[in-house]
Amino acid sequence: MDEKNTKKMLSAAKKRWKDTTLQQTLTKNSERIKSFHNLSNKEITTLYTPDDIHKDDYLANQNFPGQFPFLRGIHPNLYRGRLWTMRQFAGFGSAEETNQRYKYLLDHGETGLSVAFDYPTLYGYDTDHPCARGEFGKCGVAVSSLKDMEILFSGIPVDTITTSMTINGPAAIIWAMYIANAEKQHISKKINGGTIQNDILKEYIAQKSYIFPPEPSMRLIVDTFEYGFKEIPRWNTISISGYHIREAGSTAIQELAFTLADGLEYVKAATARGLDIDAFAPRLSFFFNAHNDLFEEIAKYRAARRIWAQELKKMGAKKDRSLLMRFHTQTAGCSLSAQQPEINIVRVTIQALAAVLGGTQSLHTNSMDEALALPSEKAVRIALRTQQIIAEESGVTYTVDPLGGSYYVEWLTDMMEEETYRYFDRIERLGGVIPAIEKGFFQREIAESAYRYQKEIDNHERIIVGVNDYQLDETIGIPILKMDEKGEERQINRLKKLRKNRDNQKVRERLDQLRKAAEKDHNLMPFILACVKEYATLGETCQVLRDVFGEYQELAIY
Repeated sequence: MDEKNTKKMLSAAKKRWKDTTLQQTLTKNSERIKSFHNLSNKEITTLYTPDDIHKDDYLANQNFPGQFPFLRGIHPNLYRGRLWTMRQFAGFGSAEETNQRYKYLLDHGETGLSVAFDYPTLYGYDTDHPCARGEFGKCGVAVSSLKDMEILFSGIPVDTITTSMTINGPAAIIWAMYIANAEKQHISKKINGGTIQNDILKEYIAQKSYIFPPEPSMRLIVDTFEYGFKEIPRWNTISISGYHIREAGSTAIQELAFTLADGLEYVKAATARGLDIDAFAPRLSFFFNAHNDLFEEIAKYRAARRIWAQELKKMGAKKDRSLLMRFHTQTAGCSLSAQQPEINIVRVTIQALAAVLGGTQSLHTNSMDEALALPSEKAVRIALRTQQIIAEESGVTYTVDPLGGSYYVEWLTDMMEEETYRYFDRIERLGGVIPAIEKGFFQREIAESAYRYQKEIDNHERIIVGVNDYQLDETIGIPILKMDEKGEERQINRLKKLRKNRDNQKVRERLDQLRKAAEKDHNLMPFILACVKEYATLGETCQVLRDVFGEYQELAIY
């Protein structure tokens, strides 16, 4: 029997089941709610069968892990060969305090570092800048100079441990500090491995910690691409981030579509400069959110791999390495509740499981207390143990893409891919990613989704355990991390001492060389590296680029 007739028979059988078996049950006992919708507001039906998926397409496209279009994973044996990198996002207060936390995590089984920076650092300000006062170390570690970077990684083997750094506007400068510190430890650039987030388009869309306008920002990103594949071949020079898009309130579909659209925009910018796609594409990486809807998240990761491979191939990539979507995942901070914080452990476990079943290469699990404060040692240890239990005890690592072939998961995957391409078409009609940002398209889409989701919670249409149902009158107390209150004062004194003892004539010369290079079309990475090696501070180096490029001002769009 051919495929067409088989699908007709399946469809007819499914209709008979709905009209008889299902209907008899519904007549006696109605369902809990009128209709079931996932977090992307797509209605989910009672049952999925082979006639719901593009079975002929599924079979025609190989769909073996490690083979194009990589739907089922980028590695043929995935976690049977090597577990994902367990990389807990951490950073608070001073470089000394954060260095202690990194050593604690490594001692307890973490296999990669992930640096959170404070807001002054994210905006390219030194700790003693007036705009930085009162914000020192509150949401990450303060790094104002190479001296701070040296302290941050003191006693840590950066030749064997990879480091991911969540930094965007000043990413090139922070990366230069990391490179300079590794060189001081006599570590070759050829073995220096890690990731800088470096995703400025996402900043304009969601997180808003941008500095420069789009054009010079894209120039800096392409500079890092070019410098990276020539000088530091093991470094991922961008982590294209959907995480913050989701945290801002997007749906899973919007996260997928907007992240991939940003990624394709970076590829276009690099190829427009004349860079060979097969030279830089293998070092592009991604960063996704893992939210509460287990199957939707798994389908998102599967669809992401297939779309990326297809689109890079269309853009001229010839090597398999260029087509692979490698991604880090972090569980959803926005899903955590301050109420009954211990139950966040359960949320994080479900989210982490989705990331692993979806084939992530790297994972951070949030701590139960993050809706209240920076994570305590106990909370971060439990979060790390969550990953370790999934890895060592659950059995989900024994086979690749264990949910592949599930009618529901395949339907979700196909649906998310189709919806992503619809968004691509809308973005293209607006003139591309940057014009769409300037017109407020992404921002409005996210705001509308966030508003709908909050209304569902407020109207009791969506239950959040402990928040709008299953509440407790009493407050559950848990230990809260206390930062060193004198850390900011010590950091400012260190900056004063640094500026006094360095060779200020050389600093001025290097900054002037950077200014002249920025006014022309040179790759700026060598000039930035020369500045930070002389202990020019983050703020001083960033100010040179502010003077040349200007600062981005978002237009009012609402």
